[in-house]
Amino acid sequence: MNIENVREYCLSLPMTSEDLPFGPDVLIFRVCGKIFAAYSFTRDNYFVLKADPDYCIDLRDRYLEIEPAWHWNKKYWNQMSLSGTLSDDLLKSLIRNSYAEVVKKLPGRLKKEHPEICEIHE
Repeated sequence: MNIENVREYCLSLPMTSEDLPFGPDVLIFRVCGKIFAAYSFTRDNYFVLKADPDYCIDLRDRYLEIEPAWHWNKKYWNQMSLSGTLSDDLLKSLIRNSYAEVVKKLPGRLKKEHPEICEIHE
């Protein structure tokens, strides 16, 4: 999966936006204003996703391409290579999981106003 495919997939999820809040080097994807994914243009194929702490550890143990995210809270965020052996299906699943993790923490008011965001599951 390349960044164009990742971008297209992330933006296909409900209420997703993208921006460059840290300058032109890092593309951020948000659901209802909260970050669920990041891609660095300066660190080749550096893609960051959120997960439950136990799932973060499990993923790091199972896949060489997945490691604690540099400059992010390593308890919740993993970084991975898009040019490694991770399948497109696994990457899509990890993107959905990250999205769902962020949605879980959104205020009930937002979930009620936008029920479609609660329908995305890993």
